[in-house]
Amino acid sequence: MFFEPEALPEAVRYAAVAGVVREPGTPERPPAAPPLPAERVTVAFAGDAAGAGELTWGQRMVWLSMLRWGWLNIGAPMPQPPGRTVADLADELRYMMSRFPSLRTRLRFDAEGRPSQELFADGEIAFEVYDADGDADPQKTARAVYEAYLATARDFVREWPLRVAAVRREGTVTHMVIVVCHLATDGVGVSVLFEETTARVAEPPRGMEQLELVRWQDSPAGRRQAAAGLRHIEAELRSVPPRPMPRSADRGERRHWAATLTTAALLPAMQAIARRTRADSSTILLTLYAIALGRRELLNPAVLRPLVNNRFRPGLRRVVSHVMQSGVCVLDVAGATVDEAMIRARGPVRLAYKHAYYDPEDELALIDRLAREQPGAPRWAGDTWAYVNDRRGETTRIAAMTPPDASAADTIPELLARTEFRLTEWRDKPIEPLYLSIDDPAEGIVFTLRGDSWYVTPADGEALLRDMESLAIAAMSDSAVPTAVPVHNGP
Repeated sequence: MFFEPEALPEAVRYAAVAGVVREPGTPERPPAAPPLPAERVTVAFAGDAAGAGELTWGQRMVWLSMLRWGWLNIGAPMPQPPGRTVADLADELRYMMSRFPSLRTRLRFDAEGRPSQELFADGEIAFEVYDADGDADPQKTARAVYEAYLATARDFVREWPLRVAAVRREGTVTHMVIVVCHLATDGVGVSVLFEETTARVAEPPRGMEQLELVRWQDSPAGRRQAAAGLRHIEAELRSVPPRPMPRSADRGERRHWAATLTTAALLPAMQAIARRTRADSSTILLTLYAIALGRRELLNPAVLRPLVNNRFRPGLRRVVSHVMQSGVCVLDVAGATVDEAMIRARGPVRLAYKHAYYDPEDELALIDRLAREQPGAPRWAGDTWAYVNDRRGETTRIAAMTPPDASAADTIPELLARTEFRLTEWRDKPIEPLYLSIDDPAEGIVFTLRGDSWYVTPADGEALLRDMESLAIAAMSDSAVPTAVPVHNGP
């Protein structure tokens, strides 16, 4: 749902900071009729800290994103090992809520609708239990509950960030359904949450919880870090004029889509390129993306927004909180070979990762200032850059640097035959014109591309991803392969 600015509810007025008026929490789709719960179980919890404060930089970034896209979450219906009981799940939930402060946090809003956060020392949380007896399929029941949770708008003031349910068959829990609001943590934080919950770690959590992080970010050291990040972003944005992506001819009602391309052929090609150029695998993938964007005349030079997990910073490695932010990286790959483009990109990518730690409100003020300097010129926005979220684990990133086997080139035709593109979703909710995520299955790479068909249609997206694959394979054994991206001479 969209509102006129003067009609905004209190909790939405903060959207004016970002120049958007989307209602946070708007459901992605009308809730399907979920199964009825057999019971609700209330769990009491108590932790070690309480207090109130501003949002962290990472939380502010997520909040501004939710104002554009609706509420964001991490979760899934998760099969459980044999013998699990409702009491086991209650004990697990009590541990999570007691141990991790971000799960005991709710939002508060001032008179202008600006959010802050409150951490509670104790409280209660309820989870629902659904029975899947008789002919019911527990997996389908869990999926229906999960979809209903996703479709239900979130109450940021009165609801805990965690939604949990159990699916039970003949007295045994077969599935746990979990949905975590993205304000509470990012993907790495969720991994830490489950690792420590499974192991029942007893020693205190390592690293800064979010209110400690807020205090550091507001300290002189934190403000110096933020200022350095903004200086880098400003330098990158001043290095090229904002050039909006061209609008496509597609004006269909179905506008926002997602698709995947699964490739095993890309990995040995990346390994060969890494050996020659000494570029890490993230740099290689970002550069391939920049070349494909230039070849398709979408962004040239490519202005990329890599998502950085920031876990390399002091006190953040094991926190269950949202510390991911987007950097800015301008890659000009025109008039070069693929190897030259990789070598050029090493420094800019490294600096983008180093400086992706700043106050997002300062970035919005910077963009406003740049727009005022050039009235009538395009404004830096979603159609002038492309997001990239490399979600691969550290082990896979290191494996991508391993020199390929001597016979790797001989396997490419067979691997190429297994490459698969799938259009997975049409959606009503707005997303960025281009948002690429990168994951690591057992073998190879999975690209998930989300797009706006007013700029990039699914067919265009498939061509873009296949360009990345074919370009890497061409450069696998030939260091002189050109990028074939023209030099941009216009404004």
